[in-house]
Amino acid sequence: MPTKLLIVESPGKVKKLSQILGSDWLVKASMGHVRELASDGIDSLGFELEPGKVKCRFVPRGTRGKETIAQLKSAVQKVNTVYLATDDDREGETIAWHLQQALHLKQPQRVVYSEITAPAVKRAIAHPRPLNQNLVDAGLCRTVLDKLVGYKGSPLLWKLQNGAKSMGRVQSATLHILCDRERQIEAFVPQDYWNVFVEYAEGFRAFYHGSDTPEAEATPDDATPANERSTPESTRVLSQAEADRLVQQAQAYPHHILSIEGKIVNRTPPPPFVTSSLQQAAGSRLKFSPEKTMQVAQSLYEAGHITYMRTDSIELSPEYCQAARQWLTDHDPDNVPKKVTSHRKVKGSQEAHEAIRPTDINRASAQLKLELSSDEFALYVLIWKRAISSQCQPARVRQTRILTRSGNISWQAKGQVIEFAGYSKYWNNLSADVELPLLQANQALTLAQAAHEQKQTQPPPRYSEPKLVQVMERQGIGRPSTYAPTILTLKERAYVDVVKGVLQPTTLGLDVDRFLADALPDLLQSAFTAEMERSLDHIAAGQQNWQKYLTAWNETYFEPALLKAERILPQHLTNSPIPRSTKQLQLSRTRCPSCEKPLAKVPSSKVKKKYFLKCVEGCENVVLFWSERSKRWEAPQAKSDRSELAKPQLTDFSCPVCRKALERYDYQKEGQTKTLLRCSNPKARTDPKHKDVVYFQTEKGWWSPKFGELKPT
Repeated sequence: MPTKLLIVESPGKVKKLSQILGSDWLVKASMGHVRELASDGIDSLGFELEPGKVKCRFVPRGTRGKETIAQLKSAVQKVNTVYLATDDDREGETIAWHLQQALHLKQPQRVVYSEITAPAVKRAIAHPRPLNQNLVDAGLCRTVLDKLVGYKGSPLLWKLQNGAKSMGRVQSATLHILCDRERQIEAFVPQDYWNVFVEYAEGFRAFYHGSDTPEAEATPDDATPANERSTPESTRVLSQAEADRLVQQAQAYPHHILSIEGKIVNRTPPPPFVTSSLQQAAGSRLKFSPEKTMQVAQSLYEAGHITYMRTDSIELSPEYCQAARQWLTDHDPDNVPKKVTSHRKVKGSQEAHEAIRPTDINRASAQLKLELSSDEFALYVLIWKRAISSQCQPARVRQTRILTRSGNISWQAKGQVIEFAGYSKYWNNLSADVELPLLQANQALTLAQAAHEQKQTQPPPRYSEPKLVQVMERQGIGRPSTYAPTILTLKERAYVDVVKGVLQPTTLGLDVDRFLADALPDLLQSAFTAEMERSLDHIAAGQQNWQKYLTAWNETYFEPALLKAERILPQHLTNSPIPRSTKQLQLSRTRCPSCEKPLAKVPSSKVKKKYFLKCVEGCENVVLFWSERSKRWEAPQAKSDRSELAKPQLTDFSCPVCRKALERYDYQKEGQTKTLLRCSNPKARTDPKHKDVVYFQTEKGWWSPKFGELKPT
């Protein structure tokens, strides 16, 4: 009979842990949270705020919560000792506290581990600790704070009657980032510029260099796909006349080498993955959404293949570092560094866990490929490569810069060659080689071509999901565990759509953000939200009392802000609110010919493009359809034109089924007028025998796929 009970969060861990611990152990799962704040009291908050105090009432989380608590109580009665092995973070500590309260445990043993392997689990069991009340307090504060903001703020949105469902402390600040970028795009006015270059017979291209200011070098970025990296250009020329003048000067004067600069640059290995960088890299390299990344990572963690995937620490265990060094010694000895690169820690990181890494660096990939799904294997390989690359030598890159001169104009060419791959052998974030020919200072050059190309400045890009995670992390909005669910909530609320791989606010999302910017502007500012996150960090460190912080925040900021928002609300109401379905339509970049406002995309399965454009700002009958012929949006054809076009004409040909006359019918398809012959008998439209009676016009005459060539009767 088991004498010890281990309670974990996820049922996916139970089988693996049971195998590790043996028959003396009973392993049960809480299925996440078992309790939640009640939905009673003022505004259904389930808590009361008193001066310096918060009185919370917790209840089982639905029917599942009741059943789980009953099952766990039964299991507790069968054993001598209970161990709580919920995740090692604020939320996990809070779940452990709820379990202690719900199960009436007097002295539960709290154990934590970052990987589900026999050594890690047994080591954790041998060193239990008491519950960390500071972490619990921070978790409770977050729970109460988020419900307070959501339950008191969301009713304001409902009064707009536009389909808005909710607001939230992190959710609304994140939406504001997307809406602010969208408004920048709408306000953007493109400007023409010219890229001027010369090509030399010696085998390279140089660009007009009109400034001695050094250009900032782009830092390798997990959120940016390799195919989106910038291509070289000249110093921007702002008029065609100036571009023409530079080309004429290049053609009029001889060219020679002014200087050649060369240097070796060491590129340091990237740090191992934390939650945010894993989501960014999986998004840019595997096209995974943040929520999918976390789901797949959860499966890998529960199966014992990787360490815990919710972390903001870049530290790796000494055991892994030693194993990685040994693997490199055996398989890639040239890549063993004298000293492993030291990386700057993420500002504000809690560092409850080590970085994300494989639990066994020597596990055979061929066997894993058979055990895992394709998504799991792809993410595992990504994690394996990033972790091993962090322990490698720096990459060595030879950079060359050639300056040439014609008359008084300078031209610049840049080259790069990877001399030693180092870490990039496993994690390649370096630009491809651009090799320049071997040349000498003052060498004369032969001009093959001088030219320019006209370009336009582009609006700032919309954020992809990986890029948004990156921005949330940099601005201190949310924590690793909240990035994916926050973005998912914005999509589920129809505040944003994913369009061609980027996040685009819907009309509803823009309206919600516009109202909140007037009503509760502080909650949308990243600095304000980040300061709240820092307060939660102080509570977790035992430096601040959570109840005093929360009640003071509500009294000094939130209650007055809500009163102000109520006064502003009438300014955002209209006499004829736009229906919810219309408010959620996605805006296009094409503007209404009448009011100049962006047209909305109306989904339709009847058109090839799957949507048409319509003005939702009050302009009557402004509808545009895509024309494949002109490759632009056009108004539909007038009814009189259509009826005239569609009017059939009898022919001298007979129907092969009923011998009635065939009629000639003109129709529009993809912007072009086409013609066919069909039976003139009105009953033929529903007669199965007439189904294939249709003749198409060819170079040789009329032809039917079933009846062949048509001949006069």
